[in-house]
Amino acid sequence: MTTQAQTHPSANSSGQTLRTRLYKWQVGKKAALTAAMILFVLFLLFPFFWMILTSVRPEPDFLRMSREPFNVSGITFNHYIFLLTETKFLRWLWNSFFVATIASTIAIVIGLLAAYSLGKLRYKGGGLAALVVFITYLVPPALLFIPLSSVVNTLGLSNSLWALILTYLTFMIPFIAWMLSSYFKGLPKELSDAARIDGASRIQAMVMIDLPLVLPGIISVFFFAFTLSWQEYLYALTFLRTESKFPIALGVVSVLQVGDIFVWGPMMAGAVLGSVPVVIIYTFLMDYYLAGLTAGAVKG
Repeated sequence: MTTQAQTHPSANSSGQTLRTRLYKWQVGKKAALTAAMILFVLFLLFPFFWMILTSVRPEPDFLRMSREPFNVSGITFNHYIFLLTETKFLRWLWNSFFVATIASTIAIVIGLLAAYSLGKLRYKGGGLAALVVFITYLVPPALLFIPLSSVVNTLGLSNSLWALILTYLTFMIPFIAWMLSSYFKGLPKELSDAARIDGASRIQAMVMIDLPLVLPGIISVFFFAFTLSWQEYLYALTFLRTESKFPIALGVVSVLQVGDIFVWGPMMAGAVLGSVPVVIIYTFLMDYYLAGLTAGAVKG
């Protein structure tokens, strides 16, 4: 009894020490993860901070940026005024919106049908077709613009926005088909089979049963495809020559650069304004859609 009584305090002390170590390890782990996340967010947001800071920096401050990069003598919006009044920025904005919207819509329609075929249908050569689609998506655009330029010239689309729409489909359709095929593969086969038994055709089953279930994925890949079109630069540089037909990515860099001189203020102002539509899409429209979808799912 005496021996057991003497061992109890030691056991309790050992247990408390172990719990203390586990608690400290958990606290240290959370602190390390939090610090890493903060550093990652700062690293991610710093380019946007620098872009905004440069767009409102007065002209004399650019002369001492190398010595005092964060010293701003004041705030000016002259760069934005110059961009909107002395350049064709609003035209570039419309060109980007037109190309991104049309190209993304066409790519969604074609890519959706391809994804349904790859994800839901079983036929000989389906695995090979999926592999070809995936490999096509992996081909760098830098390897395609030379043969695509020949296609564009043959079709008479050179120096037109439709040249961009046509060429953007080459990397958007494989991406959409590959991404959405995984959504279709995850759908229960019994749902569409039940619709077919009730007399629905394959197309009716796809439209009434499968598409509503993969609608969040369709919205997501559409926004991503829109972003890819909005920020594309290489094909725009290759196929367009007229300033009034430039998209934002090409117009801001080409017009606001004279030789080796970069007009940093208006250029950064154009980058800020050019990123606004994408920020609006990902910040508001996606959240609004998901909130409405969740509310509709539980509505009595």
